[in-house]
This record gives sequence, structure tokens and C-alpha cells, in this order.
Amino acid sequence: MLRETFAKELRHLQDEILRMGSEVEENLLKAVEALTRRDLNASERLVQADKWFNQRRIDIGHEAFGIIATQQPIAGDLRLIAATLEIAGELERIHDYVKGIGNISLMIGETAVPIELAQHLPQMAEKARTMLHRSLDAYTERNANLAYETILSDDAVDKLYNKTYRAVVGYMADNPESFELAQRLEWAGHNLERAADRVTNMCEWIIYLATGEYKQGKELLRSFQK
Repeated sequence: MLRETFAKELRHLQDEILRMGSEVEENLLKAVEALTRRDLNASERLVQADKWFNQRRIDIGHEAFGIIATQQPIAGDLRLIAATLEIAGELERIHDYVKGIGNISLMIGETAVPIELAQHLPQMAEKARTMLHRSLDAYTERNANLAYETILSDDAVDKLYNKTYRAVVGYMADNPESFELAQRLEWAGHNLERAADRVTNMCEWIIYLATGEYKQGKELLRSFQK
């Protein structure tokens, strides 16, 4: 009976991560759509929604520590709780970037967004969302290979951010009076690039969950190239 209760509590903890992750996925796309379409009401809603994500991280933490205190998990179960706590933190931080894009949109106000500065943002958002979705699949399946493949996808987001940055620099040179607007759109691209980096952090913890070993950077790369 005790083990059955423990398993139920762990499943609920995982379900809460998936719920939180699904909401973050959706809001990544909404934030960029609101920015490019100049939907200030939607941007404001996303900014306000961040309070829910902050609270969800706290709630998941309380639930995880409650399980540790009452069930005394060992080995793989303890790894699951540790990874879940870290992933909850990364999801909350990703939504901070969503909130940031919402605030950027509000700062721009009614001003039209130049197409050449925002053209790569929807694609960046979709790639970051896809990375996040795959990372949640890897979390559910304890799939280290899928987590590693997801990490490799970060390069595509970086390339799109570099294109956005170059476009911003060129636009600033040609339109110095619009320096502030261009800079804010570069911030939005940077937020998406950082969101993908946070997914990479999640994947490192998922690999730890699956393998029992926490590795980063070149050490992680070498372990999957053997």
C-alpha cells in the first residue's frame, strides 16, 4: 500500500511537469505571434500569466520535498525527484523569457514592427517549442538519446538568432532614428535563443535521470559519440 501511494505521488509530480511544460510550449508561440501582430492585449495576458508559472514551480517544489520527507525515496526515484525539481525551475525560467517578449511588445506599443527584423522570430519560437516538446517526451520515456538529439537542435536556433542580430545591426545603420525599436526586437530574439538554451539544461537533467550520470558540454558530447 505504501509503495502504491508512493508511485501515485510520483506520477502526479510528473504530470504536473508535463502540464506546466505544455503551457510554456503554447505561450512561446503566443508571445511571438502577439509581438509580430502587435496584439498588445495578448502580450499583457502573457505577462500576467507568468505569476501562475512562478507559483507552479513553488508548488512542485513543495510536493517534491513532501515526497522526500514522507516516502524516503532511493536510487532512481530520488533521481527522478531531483531532475523534476531542476526541470520545473528551467520551465519557470523559460516562461520568464515569454514574459520578457510580452514586455518588449508592450514597450514597442502601437509602432509597426519592420518585417526584416522580425522575420526569423516565428521560426525561432517554433524550433524552441519543438525542442521543449521533445524534451518532455524524453522526460516521460527516460530517453537519453532523444534528450541528446534535442540538445543538438539548439544549433538551428542559434543560427536564426545570428541572422536576426545581423539584420538588426544593418537596420540600425540605415535607420539610426529607429535604434531603440531595433534593439528591442533583438532582445526578443535573444530571449528565444536563451529559451532554447534552457531546454538544453533540461535535457542534461533528463540524461542524468536516464543514466545516473550528469554531464555537460564536451563531456556530454564525448559520452554520446563513443
